[in-house]
Amino acid sequence: MTSPIASAPEAILDLARRTLEIEAAAVASLAGRVDATFLGAVEALLACRGRVVVTGMGKSGHVGGKIAATLASTGTPAFFMHPAEASHGDLGMITGDDVVIALSNSGESAEIAGIVPLIKRRGARLIAMTGNPASTLAREADIHLDAGVAQEACPLNLAPTASTTASLALGDALAVATLHARGFTAEDFARTHPGGSLGRRLLVHVHDVMHQGDALPVVDLGASLKDALLEMTRKGLGMTAIVDAGGRLAGIFTDGDLRRLLDRDIDVRAARIAEVMKTGPRTIAAGALAAEAARVMEEHKVNGLLAVDADGRLVGALNMHDLMRAGVV
Repeated sequence: MTSPIASAPEAILDLARRTLEIEAAAVASLAGRVDATFLGAVEALLACRGRVVVTGMGKSGHVGGKIAATLASTGTPAFFMHPAEASHGDLGMITGDDVVIALSNSGESAEIAGIVPLIKRRGARLIAMTGNPASTLAREADIHLDAGVAQEACPLNLAPTASTTASLALGDALAVATLHARGFTAEDFARTHPGGSLGRRLLVHVHDVMHQGDALPVVDLGASLKDALLEMTRKGLGMTAIVDAGGRLAGIFTDGDLRRLLDRDIDVRAARIAEVMKTGPRTIAAGALAAEAARVMEEHKVNGLLAVDADGRLVGALNMHDLMRAGVV
């Protein structure tokens, strides 16, 4: 039996391309509808004292779940409520301080139409997102956002395709506009995504990963090179800091410095660390972001950094392996 793909590959590819073109056009057409009504929806979300409750049936429900998740992760507390479950008790989730976003392409979904009067009775504001401005849901809503499309990408013009893509894009536009109006920052985003790479970059600080106390490799200025090498071996960071009597950083000595020292005519056993240390080492504040430490290491091609306080006193040390273990790099 001949495969339909093998017999007509170009027809399949043409249909796929046509699908993308139809859906792209559907999304592009929404830009002309972003107007004062859209601003009203943003204002309603900003003024919400409770939660944003997103609801939708079928494919619109799947889109609604994603919109709720996007809102929640960008500073607008939100959750999804299934409209069929709402009429069996879940309406208790909604209060008069909430805003409900209801999605329905036709605007006539029976499950949503059945709970609209109850939503309004509770005093929650209702934002409808439909493809039919003349629909029941559009008329009953406090704010209606038109997500209508000229046609579905489905060749039968039946399966929700372009319409769901348009609703998803309009929901994203609403979330992005709201986060901007709210003054939501990258740091705020990191706090809602602590398990992600951005969260690690923006929430992990040098003091979270640096070696300190007994784990900190350090010798004083009067130490011998032998003492410094023993300290490096004990602490395992491939370096040691050298401090003066007041605990202020005076220099650093690394494994690389030792290799270079072996090429010089110097008595390693008799040398003092003050004679061979490198002065003016790269430093960073303990309160700096660990991502900044990674940037400094990469920019200056060093594998370790020393952390100092405002008075130049040594407080910690870290290397690239520490940053890798923390997931910062």
